[in-house]
Amino acid sequence: MLTLFIATHNGAPTLPRVLGAYARLIEPSGGWKLVVVDNASDDDTPTIVRSFADRVPLLLVSEVRRGKNRALNSALHHLEGDLAVFSDDDAMPQHDWLVQLRTTADEHPEYDIFSGRIVASWDAPPAAWILDCVDAAPVYGLTPADRADGPCGPTKVWGPNMAVRADWFRKGYRFDPRLGPNGSARYSMGGETELTLRLAIAEQALCWHSNAARVQHIIRLRQLSRPWILRRAFNLGRCLRRESMQSAAAGRPFVPRGATAIGAALARGVVDVAAAYRRADARLQFTARWNLSLWSGCLYEALGSRYNPPGRHDANS
Repeated sequence: MLTLFIATHNGAPTLPRVLGAYARLIEPSGGWKLVVVDNASDDDTPTIVRSFADRVPLLLVSEVRRGKNRALNSALHHLEGDLAVFSDDDAMPQHDWLVQLRTTADEHPEYDIFSGRIVASWDAPPAAWILDCVDAAPVYGLTPADRADGPCGPTKVWGPNMAVRADWFRKGYRFDPRLGPNGSARYSMGGETELTLRLAIAEQALCWHSNAARVQHIIRLRQLSRPWILRRAFNLGRCLRRESMQSAAAGRPFVPRGATAIGAALARGVVDVAAAYRRADARLQFTARWNLSLWSGCLYEALGSRYNPPGRHDANS
């Protein structure tokens, strides 16, 4: 038995496609159920979810406090079986997705955390500059084409397509409610990777990637604009600073993102932006602005409180 969780806030634009794909899933060995947690939606999300109750083995629950991680923590009270699977309200699974995750977990009992391939489903064809300049992995959560099946790092397991052995949640581990989408434009990304990295550090949990377990991430029109993409860079910068500090504190390899690195990168970024505009080079302009936004996010995170991992039972703090 496995339990699949998705949190949704105003998911009406994508939920019909997503739940329609769930209705076509092949049932994995041992069965499955879907827990959808409505995170303070004020659109037709609950009605849409209920309309699939005769086609999907689902349970609709509610968490009125905003925050994806807080919503997932609330939904974990309904966990059944030995595998917790997580996805998003804008990710459509391939018909054998759960079968592939179930098979991967069964064939690799020494591994604790599993990721699958995430590919794009564009609502509109992306502009040439996006295909040319934008790194689709951090911006849209798409799996790099060269990622092979096998062991992977804990920060390479991403929210639209991940599974964790249920025992870790029964032992009290939860997502950090301070991270992830929460209604603020400047939220810290990495709500899932904080947990996977924390498990790797505290419990030596191992991660495995399977390309056969595949979902399509719906990329919407608003996500194709420069302002949206540059905000993503800022939020990613917050995540990278936190991951750097989290790894450094545990004595694991890390990319330095302390005061010296941040100061040097921001100074270099200002120079690069000015040079790109003098040259009227659109590609260089975007790259320079991306890097400046990313390191600005690092600075924003550094000026905040020092990262402290939540305790095992701090699910809703």
